Amino acid sequence: MEVIHKIGRRKTAVARVYVAKGKGNITVNKKDIASYFTTATLQYKVKQPLAMTNNDGNFDITINVYGGGITGQAEAVRLAIARAMC
Repeated sequence: MEVIHKIGRRKTAVARVYVAKGKGNITVNKKDIASYFTTATLQYKVKQPLAMTNNDGNFDITINVYGGGITGQAEAVRLAIARAMC
């Protein structure tokens, strides 16, 4: 499977997501998801499209996100991942 590249935007936050087959590793700006999005609510928002499509643990996701606040960034990432799952 090739790498899928999608973009999500929310307010002034922009997220670029690269999705490839893998074991479920999620990296945000070269950090683990738990290090970047420290609260469970933000982590839930990011992982929501994977859970809804039953793809938990099936893909490695690399995310570059900038701009806006931390909540806007999480929602931009959620949109980008949802677009990649379609």
